[in-house]
Amino acid sequence: MPAGTLLALPDDHVERAIYVVSGPVGRGSERAKPGRMLVFEPGARVTLRAESGAQIVLFGGAPLDGPRFIAWNFVSSSKERLERAKSDWRARRFPLVQGDETEFVPYPE
Repeated sequence: MPAGTLLALPDDHVERAIYVVSGPVGRGSERAKPGRMLVFEPGARVTLRAESGAQIVLFGGAPLDGPRFIAWNFVSSSKERLERAKSDWRARRFPLVQGDETEFVPYPE
């Protein structure tokens, strides 16, 4: 977004957010610096302003179909699957990352 740009977000998605990659972005009196994510209320009218050059990532879509559970780097809709992923990680049953076959990061205890 070049400096001074205004961007009205469409309201055709129930869930909407932006992540500020670079440059400050304003919305009304609110100002978001790089590294910040802004999540908007469903149906809210949102107009963003690039105070100087800015880069943002837009997110939007339908709500998820239920709750999600998070543990470290794992996300699942099933607590049982989450426990299985933790066990599989500890037992090194996940495929190695191509180009980084020597480093293993243990699951935090």
